[in-house]
Amino acid sequence: MDRQELFKLKNGTDVRGTAIAGVKDDLVTLTDEAVLSIAKAFYVWTADKTGKTAPTIAVGHDSRLSADRISSLVTAGVTACGGNVILTGLSSTPSMFMLLQDGFGADASVMITASHLPYQKNGLKFFLPSGGLEGNDITEILTIAAEGKFPVGRGGIEKRSYLARYADNLVRQVRDACGKDKPLQGKKILVDAGNGAGGFYADLVLKPLGADTTGSQFLEPDGSFPNHIPNPENETAMKSVCDAVKKHGADFGIIFDTDVDRAGAVSPDGEEINRNRLIALISAILLEERRDAYIVTDSVTSDGLTEFIRRRGGIHHRFKRGYKNVINESKRLNEEGKYSPLAIETSGHAALKENYFLDDGAYLVTRLLIALAKCAERGENLTDLIADLPEPKEAEEIRLNFAAGVDFKTLGAGVLEELADKVKADGNLTIAPNNYEGVRINFGKDAGNGWALVRMSLHEPIMPINAESNETGGNAKIRNRLYEMLQGYPFLNAEKLKK
Repeated sequence: MDRQELFKLKNGTDVRGTAIAGVKDDLVTLTDEAVLSIAKAFYVWTADKTGKTAPTIAVGHDSRLSADRISSLVTAGVTACGGNVILTGLSSTPSMFMLLQDGFGADASVMITASHLPYQKNGLKFFLPSGGLEGNDITEILTIAAEGKFPVGRGGIEKRSYLARYADNLVRQVRDACGKDKPLQGKKILVDAGNGAGGFYADLVLKPLGADTTGSQFLEPDGSFPNHIPNPENETAMKSVCDAVKKHGADFGIIFDTDVDRAGAVSPDGEEINRNRLIALISAILLEERRDAYIVTDSVTSDGLTEFIRRRGGIHHRFKRGYKNVINESKRLNEEGKYSPLAIETSGHAALKENYFLDDGAYLVTRLLIALAKCAERGENLTDLIADLPEPKEAEEIRLNFAAGVDFKTLGAGVLEELADKVKADGNLTIAPNNYEGVRINFGKDAGNGWALVRMSLHEPIMPINAESNETGGNAKIRNRLYEMLQGYPFLNAEKLKK
């Protein structure tokens, strides 16, 4: 297959493309030929990395409409090379890694998912027992696929689900931590799976622990996503689960993305526990267990979160956006002897050192439920743990577009360099220290009383700007000052800053 077309499918540390025709101006790129070639290449690559002459590969998928077609193609590709396949059916992305740690009989695994993307999209995520693949691994696999030199054989196929066993392990974790068989007895906890793969959590985790799951919604897998996008960052999705919590008087609400590697939560009053609040909550839990810990987050987290973590004896370490970036940075800190138990993005991707640094939404929620049960024993609410989190008066994200066809990466880098020089020349602005992405600017009390992070999108011709202010009307001052500094570039549309 054409090398250029194959490499267009690379999406950081996985493969993604359009799998279903019919959406205007969105041609199918995840073709039968492409999937077959990539599956065969992954088999060849796995055999080389593991030293196995005929490795066994587990193949699972979320609820997407194209899942069966792609699963069949991956199976055909692996078995045509002589490899064996274990079909696990409906699965979560974290479970496809955990089965490699649990004596399931597979040497590697493939998860068919495109996370929260629209229904026509799909993709492939790959795992070895050592963890998820890195970007250079994907490059190697696509290179093998483009060369098209594959062994010929005849492997076997077995159907065996792992999801129930994965759920049992979570149940056991809660019981062991709480010392009770049903530590959630008397608690009403509802799940919104958005018709993705996360519906299992209500029946296989919450109910065995004694929880009343009345009000749980959209648990049935449906890849057309008829109710809302399965995405804890989506405003409609979060409103839906928040409304459900209030309607049913639940003690806690949970929302997963399509493949359950991300999660969000809702407090009993129907307020979302998301972004900085979610990071603060799991940080508080971990810092109760050990102080002097480095909490690694993405770059758009708030100054209030930094103060919250510091008061609990921790160190807030902001790093680049991208869940692999924060995970690898947390690993690096641990290798340097700096204890870092958590790598987490505001998107809801959370990876704990104690759990193989796997970004696992179900594991994160399970950790929160243990704390919820322990708080209840003390007559406290879970949200009491973040009652002192300083929150900004205003917060927003503005996304500036580059002109079509320009070299936005090079031009954007130049804009950021010049922006930093302009900030240094302004007495009311300062560059924030210890920033690893874009330009983070502190605005003095007369200039907006807050901060803004100006950065480049990882993949799109967009310059996102996140801003927070500690006063009402402060963000308008921040936007106006940024507009003055960014409006002179003909290739960058800064008009959104004038709203």
